[in-house]
Amino acid sequence: MENQYNLKSPAVKRLMKEAAELRDPTEHYHAQPLEDNLFEWHFSVRGPPDSDFDGGVYHGRIVLPPEYPMKPPSIILLTPNGRFEVGKKICLSISGHHPETWQPSWSIRTALIAIIGFMPTKGEGAIGSLDYTPEERRTLAKKSQDFCCEACGCTMRTALLTLTSNSNPSQEDREAKELARQISFKAESSSSSKAGPSQGAAFDAQTDPQAEASTSESQDSAESAQPEQEEASPAPSVEDAAPPAPSSRPLSPGSGVPSSPGGPPSRRSPRHAPAGRQPHGLGRP
Repeated sequence: MENQYNLKSPAVKRLMKEAAELRDPTEHYHAQPLEDNLFEWHFSVRGPPDSDFDGGVYHGRIVLPPEYPMKPPSIILLTPNGRFEVGKKICLSISGHHPETWQPSWSIRTALIAIIGFMPTKGEGAIGSLDYTPEERRTLAKKSQDFCCEACGCTMRTALLTLTSNSNPSQEDREAKELARQISFKAESSSSSKAGPSQGAAFDAQTDPQAEASTSESQDSAESAQPEQEEASPAPSVEDAAPPAPSSRPLSPGSGVPSSPGGPPSRRSPRHAPAGRQPHGLGRP
């Protein structure tokens, strides 16, 4: 496989390192790339104890982008389980559905432990999630032992080490579990922040943080500019005051029409001049 890839590529170097670290199965998980594709891995995870998935072993695929670890992988479950849809990319904060929450320090080991931790949680309508009854999930957990992957030939009965009560987690497991707890907290915080009458607006704000920041900055600028304009603009004097409304304008004498404050002085028609007086502007010869 090494001859098929550019060994100087950061993604190839990282994946080969992780493949070496995960070569041996553990009691709770195992993952390895396909023989002909370093960027597609198959994994097996044991259902968390004291849950509806206890006793089950579940198989799936991890498809990694060429930009890994800068971009997150896509995760697909292949074993019916009642929590995640089969053959569909699941929506988790560690998957390709949420690149904004992915961190390059996370690894495939972290993803496996996070999947185990997410299984007992509620789907709440997330992409690729299911909310089967506890009875249905326990039935699927028993049936999962008979699953065999056609692509990699892995059988669930022999995919993992036998579970023992006195096994101690490795240092890598402890570190991965700590990261998985952080991932779960991020997912919980993200779901609790999605509130409000307008789901579309909330979705736009989340998918376009630059637009949200721009809107907030515009509002702050407008609010800060308002008092500055009030201080810079002096109060209008009586002379500069705007002319009164048309209904309060004085009528031109004898015309019955409001005078125009901004236009030339109105001239009285000679036929409306008082008797015995010359109209204004018509002097004696």
